[in-house]
Amino acid sequence: MTEYVTVESTQGVLTLTLARPEKMNALTNAMYGRLADAIAGAESDPSVRAIVIRGEGGMFTSGNDLGEFAAVAAGKADNEERHVARFLRALASSTRPLIAAVNGRAVGVGTTLLLHCDFVVLAEDALLSTPFVNLALVPEAASSLLLPARIGHVRAYEMFALGMPVSAAQALAWGIANRVVPVSDLHGEAQKVAELLASRAAGSLKLTKGLMKQGAAVAAQMDLEGAQFVERLQSPEAREAFTAFAEKRAPDFSKTAA
Repeated sequence: MTEYVTVESTQGVLTLTLARPEKMNALTNAMYGRLADAIAGAESDPSVRAIVIRGEGGMFTSGNDLGEFAAVAAGKADNEERHVARFLRALASSTRPLIAAVNGRAVGVGTTLLLHCDFVVLAEDALLSTPFVNLALVPEAASSLLLPARIGHVRAYEMFALGMPVSAAQALAWGIANRVVPVSDLHGEAQKVAELLASRAAGSLKLTKGLMKQGAAVAAQMDLEGAQFVERLQSPEAREAFTAFAEKRAPDFSKTAA
């Protein structure tokens, strides 16, 4: 499924496009692998001076492919290497300027990955949500550390615990994004910003980004979240959540233990 992520390079800008619009750009294991390879590979490619992440069609991404989550929850997943952790590590450790261009829904990892980007451009129709608890899961991508630091505990808790979407205007006001533009201007604006960053002194940008990041704390939080996420995927609550999703009903957690 690597064809579901297109990789293009021009003017010093590497553009990664989630290209599975018929499935709302839901991320599969293979797509995570393609993204991880591209972001990590840019570290040794001096021609790449900035990276843009965007989605094809009317949605950034609906998050992880729930079919793959359900397979893990049901104990039916194959033994294929899981690439999501590699992708998140590549994001967190990238020294290149990362620019996100978000239109429509950005669900789960579609929102948490923005916390690792250096510049976030939202279209006016963008809606950000982190509905992990709705699926009986926990936050990932070190978002349980980064999101409260960015927007405050109570706002972050509401996003995690209730899973309610946050509008582009709210995200801008809360400091999740740099700017909001009309949908028609989104990709042009992201490209303009990326080319501007690509024209800056690469060494200076790399050191500046390194000074601003909390590398060790982020890595430790990713490890903690990752272990709990895997446990939660195999929990009775998660099985109920994914069964309810497949049956198009609300989950009933009243019979599962906390």
